[in-house]
Amino acid sequence: MPKQMDYVPVYFIAGFLNSGKTNLVKNMLTDEYFSAGEKTLLIVCEEGEEEYDSGSLQAGNAVMVNLESIEEMDNGGLVKLDKEYKPERVIIEFNSTWNIQKLQTVPLPDNWEMAQTVCMVEAPTFDLYLTNMRAMITEPMKLADLVIFNRCDENTTKSAYRRMVKALVPQATIVFENVDGTSDDGVADEDLPYDVHAPLIEIQDDQFGIWYMDALEHPDRYDGKKLRVKGRTFSAKGGPAGYFVFGRRAMTCCANDIRPIGFLVKSPSKLPDGWFYLTAQAKKGFSALHRGDAILLTKEQVDAAPPPADEVVSFN
Repeated sequence: MPKQMDYVPVYFIAGFLNSGKTNLVKNMLTDEYFSAGEKTLLIVCEEGEEEYDSGSLQAGNAVMVNLESIEEMDNGGLVKLDKEYKPERVIIEFNSTWNIQKLQTVPLPDNWEMAQTVCMVEAPTFDLYLTNMRAMITEPMKLADLVIFNRCDENTTKSAYRRMVKALVPQATIVFENVDGTSDDGVADEDLPYDVHAPLIEIQDDQFGIWYMDALEHPDRYDGKKLRVKGRTFSAKGGPAGYFVFGRRAMTCCANDIRPIGFLVKSPSKLPDGWFYLTAQAKKGFSALHRGDAILLTKEQVDAAPPPADEVVSFN
């Protein structure tokens, strides 16, 4: 019987220069809850202001390899590194100016498996990068399990940043690291433009994106609440019987990336085509549509409605 292949977890850290990648990796190497002496191969793809010292590498039982281009990963480059160093764990500090799409076609050793993808963002420069290099800064986010905004202060528009990231990758965890050393998820009740404590929560057309993201991230807030919102139905392949998807189309990052978003609605009959107001009772529960906790809606009333002024939801 062949020997069982050992699993080598790969931690992928992306982000622009000075976004905090190196400090994160240093913490990973020295964190006793993360490191248990595994032999770590650290692949560094750019040289930033922060550098790795021999002490932190030794403490983390790590060996560092510097790469000058993504081509060094291709053509069996990572396979060669695996054979040479035989790591038990791999951390890749990626250069986000490289083509991350090409990275997805780079052959990995058979026993390497992606364990977590982290995207680091420097909050003070995020708007500038978003304006001038939108695709380059959002592509790594689409792959991320965790997005960390660094150097946040009172001027950081956390709610807007959360909505944009959640539109790109709903399942990602988002953390805001503040300059005072604290951290938070960026959500505050006063950020919401509607009254979540009202007997009937009424969502206006231009509030749909805010409501969708908040309900997805904080289903507890809407559990047992009645709401009224405008939308339309979409098909849900493989969805539970007796449920339909209610929502709107959304622009997640650019005009070429528009897709439907919404929630499952329980209804004894098919919901109407076209635009309508849905009055429904919300309940927190497992959503097959989102593959996790979300709100599930039970139809109480449906009324015809005119289309919204802008039929496509934007999260910017």
